[in-house]
Amino acid sequence: MGQCGITSSKTVLVFLNLIFWGAAGILCYVGAYVFIIYDDYDHFFEDVYTLIPAVVIIAVGALLFIIGLIGCCATIRESRCGLATFVIILLLVFVTEVIVVVLGYVYRAKVEDEVDRSIQKVYKTYNGTNPDAASRAIDSVQRQLHCCGIHNYSDWENTDWFKETKNQSVPLSCCRETASSCNGSLAHPSNLYAEGCEALVVKKLQEIMMHVIWAALAFAAIQLLGVLCACIVLCRRTRDPAYELLISGGAYA
Repeated sequence: MGQCGITSSKTVLVFLNLIFWGAAGILCYVGAYVFIIYDDYDHFFEDVYTLIPAVVIIAVGALLFIIGLIGCCATIRESRCGLATFVIILLLVFVTEVIVVVLGYVYRAKVEDEVDRSIQKVYKTYNGTNPDAASRAIDSVQRQLHCCGIHNYSDWENTDWFKETKNQSVPLSCCRETASSCNGSLAHPSNLYAEGCEALVVKKLQEIMMHVIWAALAFAAIQLLGVLCACIVLCRRTRDPAYELLISGGAYA
């Protein structure tokens, strides 16, 4: 009965190690995704704190690949030292992922204040005739998120660009996709996106942070199962010398 329990635990542990390799790829993808999105929205917040969970989760993903390798070798060979190392590393990674979750929630709450503080500056520096990086970022966000202005399209009337052009129009990126004849004129507001960009940018960034949080939570749960199975194999082997002799062919590993 004891051998059956250990064998089952070993099978689950080997399967979990394979999951760890898959998890490593997924976590690295999630972290890379945050970096890509940050590149699109970095003009809307000055601090790079949102990248900290992404950096940590990429590091965890790389470590999970190594953990999977160590776990498979230790499980197949039933090495006490290997299994103990496997458990310790898993616990350290688990603690790291808990930190990622905490940082994710903390930074998620800060996103709104940061965007609110920075977005005004970005819109004031808009220059549609000779777009710089900030101007391109505004046009890109307005097209992607289907928004116009900070709170609505009327915010453009307070920008230097609007006052200098004197044509009573907003950037073409404010035009609805369905409005084929839109030229950005405020005389036809129905052709423009009605919702402002600030709330949508905040929502997008918070959604990204939630992706990081849920990924960390999911794989933290898997790691706890891995720790449990490794501990079962390790404890049963330590307490059952006969089983150890049976597996090792009469010689201790």
